[in-house]
Amino acid sequence: MDVFWEAPPVIRTLTALTLVQSALMYGGLVSLSWAPFIPRSIFSWRPEIYRLVTPFLLTKPNVSFLFDLYTMYYYGSAAEKSMAPGEFLIYLLFVAFGIMLTAGGYLGASILLSPLIMAFVYTYTQTNRGTKTRFWFIDIPVEFLPYAMLLVTMVSYGWHAVLAESMGIVVAHTYNFLTRIYPTFGGGRNFITVPSFLERYFTKHDPNSGYRGYGTARRAPRQAEQPSSASTSGSSWSSWTSSNTWNGRGAGRRLG
Repeated sequence: MDVFWEAPPVIRTLTALTLVQSALMYGGLVSLSWAPFIPRSIFSWRPEIYRLVTPFLLTKPNVSFLFDLYTMYYYGSAAEKSMAPGEFLIYLLFVAFGIMLTAGGYLGASILLSPLIMAFVYTYTQTNRGTKTRFWFIDIPVEFLPYAMLLVTMVSYGWHAVLAESMGIVVAHTYNFLTRIYPTFGGGRNFITVPSFLERYFTKHDPNSGYRGYGTARRAPRQAEQPSSASTSGSSWSSWTSSNTWNGRGAGRRLG
């Protein structure tokens, strides 16, 4: 349970809701008919608003139940930790809405968790570019991970499932372009910002996270007499240069 409570708040809540809904539906306690994304039911004279949420909270059955939960938790946690406080919630709403329009509305997919997980995976690969990851038994560049997962989906479920999952990549890339690539390299403005009240809320309720421009660092609680330099989240390079390696050598001597 410690691993669960140490996860960022949004993905922790999302994983718990997915676990509960999937367990209830596959256990026969709640009807599976409540889960699919059906636009005509959402926009009917008695709108079934819950269908805006339930399609994102149902895993595949059998062994995929555990695999989907783990994949969502792992890559979702990494994505949330790489963002500023509160940004992951805005990201989640943006991605979910885009998946509903593309995978759900255009392609007719009824369950939308797989495209959402693929969006998390893509965001993870973009914040870890240049590294390698283990996919089954081989090490591959992390940028290839979403496409390797799509290959497995094609073999297991066919082309329609691949197209639906790929919409998660498209929407996640759109968010990355609008919030990072275009403002940074194109000189444009980022219109998708985190409201100040939301940022304050997440900063207050997640005090052990320290956001930096290239990610979020988790800080362990300081000991009472621990020097302040020991709690710095810098790399070994910064600790080596700031330590007494040079400062303790005394005054220099001129040769010759």
